[in-house]
Amino acid sequence: MRSLTKSHAFIDGHWVPVEQSFDVINPADGSVIAAVADAPSSLAERAVEAAHRALPAWRSRPARERAELLYKWFHAVKANQRALAELLSLEQGKPLAEAEGEIAYGASFIDWFAGEAERSYGDVLPLQATDKRAWITKQGVGVCSAITPWNFPNAMITRKLAPALAAGCTMVVKPPQLTPLSALALAQLASEVGIPDGVLNIIPTTDAKGVGKVLTEHPVIKKFSFTGSTEIGKTLMQQCASTMKKVSFELGGNAPFIVFASADLDLAVKELMTCKFRNAGQTCISANRVLVQASVHDAFVDKLTAAMQQLNVGPGDQDDVDYGPLIDSDALDKVQRLVREATDKGAECRIGGEPLHEIGDLFYAPTLLTGVTSAMAITQEEIFGPVVAIQQFNDEAEGVRKANDTPFGLAGYFCSEDYRQIERVSTALSCGMLGINAGAISHCYNAFGGVKASGIGREGSRYGLAEYQETKTLTLGGFA
Repeated sequence: MRSLTKSHAFIDGHWVPVEQSFDVINPADGSVIAAVADAPSSLAERAVEAAHRALPAWRSRPARERAELLYKWFHAVKANQRALAELLSLEQGKPLAEAEGEIAYGASFIDWFAGEAERSYGDVLPLQATDKRAWITKQGVGVCSAITPWNFPNAMITRKLAPALAAGCTMVVKPPQLTPLSALALAQLASEVGIPDGVLNIIPTTDAKGVGKVLTEHPVIKKFSFTGSTEIGKTLMQQCASTMKKVSFELGGNAPFIVFASADLDLAVKELMTCKFRNAGQTCISANRVLVQASVHDAFVDKLTAAMQQLNVGPGDQDDVDYGPLIDSDALDKVQRLVREATDKGAECRIGGEPLHEIGDLFYAPTLLTGVTSAMAITQEEIFGPVVAIQQFNDEAEGVRKANDTPFGLAGYFCSEDYRQIERVSTALSCGMLGINAGAISHCYNAFGGVKASGIGREGSRYGLAEYQETKTLTLGGFA
């Protein structure tokens, strides 16, 4: 099997060595995977210039030609799925089977937006005057930039890159310092299939502030996309304001998972397990607050406890592992702090509640807390770990009120077999995405994004292409 490990910056179709480097660490055992180029902000500016030069030729290509290149890239990713998954598992820590799933998920966006490149339609407007005709066209915004997160180092890049390239834009990406190898491997495959020099540029760096400033303030860049925390997103949005860039932000979440008395409890447990323990709970749409109606609380907790006790934790390269390590010591410290603070304030730890140091430094046991209240930090912050924190509520109105009692609104979930309740609650919950009797809600067909402090814009679906386009109205006179 071929190696796709690359260590240099990728600019204008070339691998650019940098004098300084940083180590990429395997979170499962602390070993160094690779030393990667630590690009300065001047190299980010060089990448922007390359994207600017490549833009006219790429934008002027017929949509069919752009689509064909994207399809070739998609097939290259699928052909190298195992190698990409092994690299992703090494740098991020998730089990190999889950990593293979992410590669397939990430590739699906390339496939989807290859098709959308040819489905970008305008409109002919109603006749406004006898001597005039008017219509609307869609055009790519131009040079784009993106900053992506470490928890899905393949899919979070393709979800931004694929629509940008389909729309006729060029792009500069700063991948996360913790997991840059997946981004560089994608660039290698894109180059191999003939995506032109300068259309895609990857800048690995530890200078997030300096490179981020280039990607948000450079006047040539017309669109900026970011996935990460709300706090950092606000800063980046302020920087984008100086040049009035188009922006899309997928920010923090605090997803409720409501279990009503009308729910099928076995299904609710199954879907919660799917939602909560993917990537060790390190997902922005993971269930953060589990709200269970009091009349079924004990029965649900018993079923959930039995399911959680079956989880197998270990390094990603081992067979039958359900989840692997947390990404770094800061992530582990945060989970420990939240659990400790909750139990100090009266929450009961039913199972888990401690690191699994016998496996490795960054592994944390599946943990179930009951008696959780909204006064505890674990209900206000993203846990980003394998911890289920259960609160009780008495009736539907209280459950909905508690679910909406957050400044965030990325994802939400609830379980019910009452179709009237499903209609009411679906309308009442404030979130950009909602799973009803479903814990897995991400798909390239779906519009991914949030409301309130969880962001602006959508990724995936036909709406994802529009994020990289401008709408232009043309009026033609002289028909009299």
